[in-house]
Amino acid sequence: MKRSIYSQEHEDFRSMIADFITKEVKPHFEQWERDNLVDRDLFRKLGALGVMGFDVPEEYGGSGATSYKYQAVITEESARAAVSFGHFGVSTGIVLPYLLNHASDEQKKRWFPSIATGDTMLCIAMTEPGTGSDLAGIRTTAKLSADGTHYVLNGAKTFITGARNSELCVVVARTSPARADDRRFGLSLLVVATDSEGFEFGRKLEKIGLRSSDTNELSFTDVRVPVENLLGEQDRGFSYLGRNLARERLQIGVGACATATAAIQFAKEYTQQRQVFGTAVASFQNTKFVLAECATEVAALQAMVDQGVELDDAGELTAADAAKIKLFGTEVAGRVIDKCLQLHGGYGYMLEYPIARLYADTRVSRIYGGTSEVMKTIIAKDLGL
Repeated sequence: MKRSIYSQEHEDFRSMIADFITKEVKPHFEQWERDNLVDRDLFRKLGALGVMGFDVPEEYGGSGATSYKYQAVITEESARAAVSFGHFGVSTGIVLPYLLNHASDEQKKRWFPSIATGDTMLCIAMTEPGTGSDLAGIRTTAKLSADGTHYVLNGAKTFITGARNSELCVVVARTSPARADDRRFGLSLLVVATDSEGFEFGRKLEKIGLRSSDTNELSFTDVRVPVENLLGEQDRGFSYLGRNLARERLQIGVGACATATAAIQFAKEYTQQRQVFGTAVASFQNTKFVLAECATEVAALQAMVDQGVELDDAGELTAADAAKIKLFGTEVAGRVIDKCLQLHGGYGYMLEYPIARLYADTRVSRIYGGTSEVMKTIIAKDLGL
């Protein structure tokens, strides 16, 4: 179906990104997958391209207010090429908005110029070994020093994306006890330098997919965090997380749609070339029907995602909207990519074919950013249930 959300400027940007992927990503991507880490210099090259500072004010070297559509284009082109930019999307699309929305003028002057160039990358540490979707149960603590100059951070985090390739980590910590009637009270966001004394990397976790992006365990032992690194107001961190999670879930939905679209194209190309009993697999009725089903589901998903992008640009994307996009998007992507892998036969299980990588990468999308079950809870609450 014809899409109408992109202008010629977006399509020109798409061409630039596709060319960058061809020259700077594809020749190195298999090595990054083996290393479980992209080359750190990739982000500086992206900074030189002008895509690290989306929405960062021009006075700090950024591109100023920018439509999310540009980030969606990057996601689509990466999926089309079956590559990724490591944790670029996490740093730019998920963590940076926290700073854009809540950083003070002094913090913006300190952090934004190097973020825009790609010299400073961002990660966020929410999940803990015993706390996943229940963020109110966070146990990491940040206690204000007696002289009020710094917080002392202690605790542990897990499943943290991109930490080894980041200079700053937004850590969610408890700065005050929870209230009897409000478990969410008392959480704060602290921006912590990853080279701080007491900031330790634990295991680099081995994943079945998304292998070019590092995922880590972190621990904090008496880490001194200047009070000047408190993001927003103390004890109000949970409300900040709630507002920013809508963008994160939209981004996951955009990615799900992009990978499902790419999977259909990979399956179409493979089945047109593959011969069985002297006939192209694409000529069999089953192949045609499976791809027709996939294309129809993805067209419905694309319409939903595009509307979500437009709502985000207008500042009108709600938590329930984002939950619906993530739930439907990730479930559709899982079904479609599985069917497209099946059409590849045994070769679909081989990592030399991009469909295998998409299959492994996509599974976690129904878990991170809030599980499908949590999305259903949010949607049900919006229905008044």
